Amino acid sequence: MNIPIWIIAGAVIGWISCSMLNINEKRGVALSIVIGGLGGLFGGNIVAPLLGAAIDTPNDFSGFSLFVAMATAAGCLLFGKLLDRRYGT
Repeated sequence: MNIPIWIIAGAVIGWISCSMLNINEKRGVALSIVIGGLGGLFGGNIVAPLLGAAIDTPNDFSGFSLFVAMATAAGCLLFGKLLDRRYGT
């Protein structure tokens, strides 16, 4: 149950960063949503357990892992912007 929530939260972060905040507008909305979703999946599935967000039952909701997923999605979008600024045309 957490995995779709992490992906959706990351995708929303990607959409907000491109549409409302005008960050990464050269990349486009669709690619920002994909990068945000993948960042959310990575953050919730890999980074959050490393930071101690492990729960007893896998179907329980964890607010901390959702926060980590959203922060990782934002970090992936920022990293993509920095790469585009340095190596982009």
